[in-house]
Amino acid sequence: MRGTTCPSAAGRESRAMSQEHETDVFRLPAQAGIGRIRLRVADLERSLAFYRGLLGLHVAEEKGSRLALAAAPGGRPLVILEESPGIAPRGRTLGLYHFALLVPNRRMLARLIRRLAGASWPITGGTAQGLGVALYLDDPDGNGIELYADRPRDRWPTRNGRLAMYTRALDVAGLMAELERDPERPDEPALDPGTMVGHIHLHVSDLDRAEAFYDGMLGFDVVVRGYPGALFLSAGGYHHHVGINTWLGPGAPRQPQDAAGLIDWELRLPEPGAAEAAERLEAHLRRRGIEVTRSGSLRRVEDPDGTALVFGG
Repeated sequence: MRGTTCPSAAGRESRAMSQEHETDVFRLPAQAGIGRIRLRVADLERSLAFYRGLLGLHVAEEKGSRLALAAAPGGRPLVILEESPGIAPRGRTLGLYHFALLVPNRRMLARLIRRLAGASWPITGGTAQGLGVALYLDDPDGNGIELYADRPRDRWPTRNGRLAMYTRALDVAGLMAELERDPERPDEPALDPGTMVGHIHLHVSDLDRAEAFYDGMLGFDVVVRGYPGALFLSAGGYHHHVGINTWLGPGAPRQPQDAAGLIDWELRLPEPGAAEAAERLEAHLRRRGIEVTRSGSLRRVEDPDGTALVFGG
């Protein structure tokens, strides 16, 4: 794996700012998580063939060149696609590394592997991480996607009282054996309705500066530290809701607005009390000098590398 990076001047400055405001602390509710992902795509029909035809998502809402996709008919949107014909493909830029769809069990992941293999869709990797099993691929516009299933939380590996994340090769044969024990049935949905966005993983330019934002500003907790060139944060003790890495190396450009890729992602605040939590988070961000734009109850902020997130809508 890649080596760790040294703290930059910007990172030290961010930490100093964090210490200066150490009495102004905001932590996310334990049940907070990732709501939906919004993507800019070049061809809506091509994307729909992938997200609905292969992954099994359902169209929850359609409005012009915008589609909202859910795990079940009438369900909460997980992925929003917005078409911009003629845009450039996604390149190696800061921002989205991948977003992750969490399925309820290994059997559902095996079903997805079988479907993707049957369509000869390229799979870029597969891992067993101690925390669960994962499969990696790209959508038609080059947006990274992880499909994964968690192990039970009481079986997550720990070291010195902290989560220990490791990466090993995925035992594909063992995973596909789930379908030998419990074969697919013609009447079951293409995607389990309990599927959700489990986490998002981002390319950043500086780990210290990104940590100061996602921990000190947004209120996530650092869960896994020491992984080469990466850091993992969450609410409520989950293994990670947000991953950040510097694997693109120094000088990586920001994502251009005229290219396919991530528009924004949603920080989901739990009910009851979501509106109050959004007000507290907005006030905290403003006190810390973070620009917050509002459209009704929806707030939008950007991380230090220009990656946007929304909350409170």
